[in-house]
Amino acid sequence: MWLIDKVAEEKIKQAIEKGELQDLPGEGQPLRLDDDSHVPAELRAGYRLLKNAGFIPPEVSIRKEISQVESLIQMAQSTEQKSQLSKKLDFLTAKLNQCRKTPTNLTLESEYAQRLIAKIR
Repeated sequence: MWLIDKVAEEKIKQAIEKGELQDLPGEGQPLRLDDDSHVPAELRAGYRLLKNAGFIPPEVSIRKEISQVESLIQMAQSTEQKSQLSKKLDFLTAKLNQCRKTPTNLTLESEYAQRLIAKIR
């Protein structure tokens, strides 16, 4: 255990003993952890810090919106709805490409993920 971890644990124990951690919002409830698997590991802590401060990086919010549009396309009944949603998906993909240094090919990423899952199984 690192020195900083030991110091933090000691401070937490002291606060518990003094009763400073009682009656806090959410006490006794499980933590709600967000799925940040689409964020590179080296950026997760920084992104989480920004999110807790009320800022979500554009790339993350765009990816979330892309995921929602893809779900809507699968549920769409008419070809007109699918066409409109596909146009929105194309727009969001272009917007995502502007946020990144390298263009995104969501089809390739999805195919790669499916092949990876198939190998793991």
